[in-house]
Amino acid sequence: MPKALIVWGGWLGHEPEQVSAIFRQVLEGEGFEVEVSDTLEAFRDGEKLKSLELIIPVWTMGQIDKELANNVSEAVQSGVGLAGCHGGMCDAFRDNVQWQFMTGGNWVSHPGGDGVEYVVNIKNNSSPLMEGIDDFTVKSEQYYLHVDPAVEVLATTRFPTVPGPHSLNRAVDMPVVWTKRWGVGRVFYNSLGHQANIIEMPVVKEIMRRGFLWAAEGKAKAAEANKSLLGSDNKPAGAGNFY
Repeated sequence: MPKALIVWGGWLGHEPEQVSAIFRQVLEGEGFEVEVSDTLEAFRDGEKLKSLELIIPVWTMGQIDKELANNVSEAVQSGVGLAGCHGGMCDAFRDNVQWQFMTGGNWVSHPGGDGVEYVVNIKNNSSPLMEGIDDFTVKSEQYYLHVDPAVEVLATTRFPTVPGPHSLNRAVDMPVVWTKRWGVGRVFYNSLGHQANIIEMPVVKEIMRRGFLWAAEGKAKAAEANKSLLGSDNKPAGAGNFY
């Protein structure tokens, strides 16, 4: 049975406890053994983290001890998946640049605040994660992020939607959903999810479900790929595609 850890807390305006409950339900429906914690001390045991298939942070702002952040980073580098949404993953621990590097981006603004109506545009690319999902409209915060250019963008939204100091710049397609690698671990992010009602939207919940499964299966895929590159005597078996 795959194991997942959900850690929630930080700014309560994002309803982290309620969002965590939704995520737990989704994961248990997929056969995961799920542990939920409301303290960052859940990241203290680095070896335990490496035994997981998936880590889901739901923690907006706040601060994290460098040792705890390093434990998460090392677990993901070893193959454990990391997945999350909105401020719970990419507006966490603003003073920890390693966290931002690992997750692929960080929030900088949401022009117009909550209640902005905008379109999420699905991108056609090599990832099957968004297959069968069409563009959709959401009324919520529209996240403007500083994004790692290495991510694979799966969905975008067009800025500017509302007036602001950014409006005289050219129009930009801001990533909404992306994936990346951290070591051999898979990282998944979705900027939607200001509150639990947005996560409960069927299309958003389905995107998160797919992201969780994709990130979690990376550990086994990495192990298989590594094994295929080694002979029975654990010596290199020749060239091949690593995962």
